[in-house]
Amino acid sequence: MIGAFQRLAYRAAHRARDRWRRWRKTPLEGVTMIARDPEGRLLLVRLSYAEAGWSLPGGGARRGEPMEAAAVRELAEETGCAASAVRLVGRMQETISGSPHTAHVFTCLTDDAPRPDGREVVEARFFPPHSLAHPMTERTLARLALWREVQRGTR
Repeated sequence: MIGAFQRLAYRAAHRARDRWRRWRKTPLEGVTMIARDPEGRLLLVRLSYAEAGWSLPGGGARRGEPMEAAAVRELAEETGCAASAVRLVGRMQETISGSPHTAHVFTCLTDDAPRPDGREVVEARFFPPHSLAHPMTERTLARLALWREVQRGTR
């Protein structure tokens, strides 16, 4: 019962944040973590409040928080996984809810099995890079494309 109430609260907060961003148009920054396990599989999550589809762990940075620290914290909060070998993949300029947004995309390794909290994240699983879950969000596809470009050395 508590989990269902919290998922409802996340959805309401997500809608309110979307409206606020559309009204204020304040530039924002966030983080995304592309986490891999020892077999090279990628960690994807399904959120309880956002658009349908699989995404990557991530979120906003706290005031004054370094972006890398925010990415590590978001991964731990959303999946219970600890990060090692963290490195910046790149930055992406985009628009979220009508506001300019800079996404700082990181990659890391983790030995942990994901443990979604059932409130914000309803599912978290590792997938082989050649057989990822579908559907994925547009932002997830863009971040994975950036990661693949960096892996190939074309960026």
